[in-house]
Amino acid sequence: MNLLLEIIAILGLSVGVIYVCQRLNLPALVGFLVTGMILGPGGLRLIPDSHSVQALAEIGVVLLLFSVGLEMSVMDLVRLRKKVLLFGSLQVGVTLLLFALGAYLFHMGTRDSILLGFLISLSSTAVVIKILQDRAELETPHGNATLGILIFQDLAVVPMMLSIPFIAGATTISVPSIILFVGKIVVVLGAIFLLSQWIVPKLLFQVAQAKSRELFIISVLVLCLSVAWITNEIGLSLALGAFIAGIIISNSEYSHQALGNVLPFRDVFTSFFFVSVGMLFNLQFLFENPFALLGFTIMVVVAKSAIAALVVLAMGHSLRMALLVGLALGQVGEFSFVLANSARTYGILGSDIHQMFLGVSVLTMAMTPFVIEHSSAFVDVMMKLPLPKRIKRGVYPVRRSEKKERKDHLIIIGYGFNGRNLAKAARRAQIPYVVIEMNPTVVKEERKRGEEIYYGDATQEAILLHAGIRSARAVAVVINDPAAARRITHAVRRLNEKAYLLVRTRYLTEIKPLQDLGADDVIPEEYETSVAIFSRILEKYLLPREEIERMVNDIRSDSYRLLRTYSPERKSVDSLKFYLPNVEIVSFRVDKDSPLVGKSLLETEMRKKYGVTLLALRRGEEVFSNPPAEVTFCGDDVLFVVGPNTKIEEVRKLFKACN
Repeated sequence: MNLLLEIIAILGLSVGVIYVCQRLNLPALVGFLVTGMILGPGGLRLIPDSHSVQALAEIGVVLLLFSVGLEMSVMDLVRLRKKVLLFGSLQVGVTLLLFALGAYLFHMGTRDSILLGFLISLSSTAVVIKILQDRAELETPHGNATLGILIFQDLAVVPMMLSIPFIAGATTISVPSIILFVGKIVVVLGAIFLLSQWIVPKLLFQVAQAKSRELFIISVLVLCLSVAWITNEIGLSLALGAFIAGIIISNSEYSHQALGNVLPFRDVFTSFFFVSVGMLFNLQFLFENPFALLGFTIMVVVAKSAIAALVVLAMGHSLRMALLVGLALGQVGEFSFVLANSARTYGILGSDIHQMFLGVSVLTMAMTPFVIEHSSAFVDVMMKLPLPKRIKRGVYPVRRSEKKERKDHLIIIGYGFNGRNLAKAARRAQIPYVVIEMNPTVVKEERKRGEEIYYGDATQEAILLHAGIRSARAVAVVINDPAAARRITHAVRRLNEKAYLLVRTRYLTEIKPLQDLGADDVIPEEYETSVAIFSRILEKYLLPREEIERMVNDIRSDSYRLLRTYSPERKSVDSLKFYLPNVEIVSFRVDKDSPLVGKSLLETEMRKKYGVTLLALRRGEEVFSNPPAEVTFCGDDVLFVVGPNTKIEEVRKLFKACN
């Protein structure tokens, strides 16, 4: 019962503290640390002993490293291999060496000096990546370099954790121990290859076929915890095992679904880990040593930023890029807490040093959003200094990201009959698209055919973000689950307010709820069946095909008002049709054999004779807004015009090929 009360106290206070942190533009991680400082034995003593929270904290570390392994794409490592290997190794190596040497010169023990070098050399992946994503800078040159260094740091955590027992003297360094250590590494690598290539993908395929969300979540968690337990039993660590489990699943098509399922558990349990770290910090130490703490904090930020900037500069890149990377990496990272926690179990880190480390870590993380926010202004000032052009410009030209970023693409959710047809149409029109599907068999078969399709539940934000929802131009939800369609509509609109969102539904009652959630268009199957029926009937009565198509277009463009028994309120986007009911904005393509090819807009007398205005012209990848009267038309031009619908039809016929 005491544990339940402690959990309530932690979560309850966290709500208030994190709210204040958000208002101050501070990371939530800082809020958890502050919560622990307030509740712990060094604060208000509401939780006098942190041992009761340690079990939850250990699960948090396991899930944190598991999610890092899931996100550690081999393709990303290959793409950023130079930045990961060169930038990362130099940054970590130089930072570790300088801080360890400095600590040794200040009469710290050898073990503590090396460990301090470990702790300070790491930066906060969670904080920095979140800020760069929010600022849309992750795919910039300095964003790519920062990401590469952070990836190397995440990988470096593994050998650092493995070396702590050797540093502590718990494991003696001898030939047999080295052979045993290398043997364990070989066994681990072999297990990763075996499990990731043959066993786990087949196992998860069978689990996914059951189409049970609960079964999938439990299977993923069992795999994570089992691998972590096994590695712990053979003398490695729980955290390393969790990281390995993540790597194993990351090579399958189920990694993004697994990540989406694990994220809520990870966020909750890692909060307990950071709270438990905060509980270790003694507020009295802060009040007794404010100037020393502030001085060490400034020293760490300046030194780490300078080292990272010099590494990037030494690799031949510009001063601007080097400074932006350095300022982004000036804090102490969350994995440093994991290392410090592991080191304390071996008795390496002294109490005063640990308190100073905790204080510096909290303050550097708290400073990071402000440092990155004002980094551009600082760099502009530095670029005005009379420095050699070679330093300012760098040896290598600045390039945009090598990664092909999705932009203005279509996201198709559901790969049934409608989803397949939509994908075919998009492929034929050369519209970039990505598919999200919950049927593992379909995903497996289509991926073999080269289709860009992913297994995942689109109600989860992690899946939508992986599909590039923030930069998508349109989203089509064509699934048969009404409840899931509503959740997807809400999630899509929350992540991207501008994307055109079309939802197909089987039920009339779903139209208004989906529109209220943000769907731009809702296509009900029952209405479409009615449209198909009366179209065929009207054909039998010899009504001209053009008239039938116009009637169908009118019904669809008016949200099926003719077929409905009620009329929902019009949206603001329809205000043009409300005030100008006979005016439409449409687009059509110019036939290559049209008699107007080669003629100018003035010669067509489009506005004078028909009352139709040309708003824009698209030719290939170029778009010309408000084209001049002298513009000439070419085959395959796409025209965007506005005017009365009857006159637009006449103009459209002018641009058709003569039969």
